[in-house]
Amino acid sequence: MPNVQLGGPHQQQGVGIVAPFDFALDRELWRWTPDGVTVHLTRTPFVPVEVSLDLARMVSEHETLELQVRALTAVRPGVVAYACTSGSFVNGVAGERAMCEAMRSSGAPAAVTTSGALIEALSLLGAGRVSVVTPYTASVTESLTDYLAEEGVRAVGIEYLGLTRDIWKVPYQDLIDMVTRSVTPDAEAVFISCTNLHSYDTLALLEQKLGIPVLSANQVTMWAALRHIGLQATGPGQSLLDLPLPAPLPEPPHTVPQPVLDVPQPLPQSVLNLPPSLPPAGIDVPPPSGYTPPGGVVPGPDPPGAAFTGTYTSAVERALIV
Repeated sequence: MPNVQLGGPHQQQGVGIVAPFDFALDRELWRWTPDGVTVHLTRTPFVPVEVSLDLARMVSEHETLELQVRALTAVRPGVVAYACTSGSFVNGVAGERAMCEAMRSSGAPAAVTTSGALIEALSLLGAGRVSVVTPYTASVTESLTDYLAEEGVRAVGIEYLGLTRDIWKVPYQDLIDMVTRSVTPDAEAVFISCTNLHSYDTLALLEQKLGIPVLSANQVTMWAALRHIGLQATGPGQSLLDLPLPAPLPEPPHTVPQPVLDVPQPLPQSVLNLPPSLPPAGIDVPPPSGYTPPGGVVPGPDPPGAAFTGTYTSAVERALIV
């Protein structure tokens, strides 16, 4: 067998995903992911609550979110996304921004949420009037439209299913019919809410049929996350993905640090004028003849052969003190 040299593996960029415990569409996230990128996904802890405003608040608690983000940072993703629409809009705009800040403070190099990604997408598309389609109950759907209104986006058409479980089982045709019913003449885009609702294969078909951008929760989440690491999501016929990537930030100019030279400082003039016969500073020597210590007490003669045990402050030291 020939000696084969195998290179690699190639280093991949990572996208960290925090999803609710009941998230069932891991594969759909991968469909928007280009080659060379790995999706690292973790889930919030299970709670025995159906899809509702209460559940949205539970799966978005900062303590839970921070624990999941810290776990993801072990594999060093370039960005962490919170993939839950209701969990990121239930506490309004301030709540969404606080979630991003909590993620960054827990180690995420960059942070996005589904709801924040939606607002970014609508802004870049110039869409301020949107038809909204959800699988939620009326109360959860209303919370979404309140969030949009707070961001200056008006819901001009609304369709919802009223589901509290098994959202990933909704057939494509049911979704297509809902979107078609929701569109009004003044709608500038459509948003399909909920990251647990299959949408990938419907988006290009719906855009071709309706002639306006059709966005979905998982689509905007992956689109925004990938933009943070300088990459474009993949998906044919989806107008959102045709938007250009933001220009990279300019690199700071490269400068070579200059060495800091330890330049000796000149000695005080009082030291320079001292006679050269004085002893160096800091050396204990017997006092010269005629030395009178402070207080005027002259020490008596030491016994023959005895070593000097006092402390002598030389003239150099006294000059430096002065």
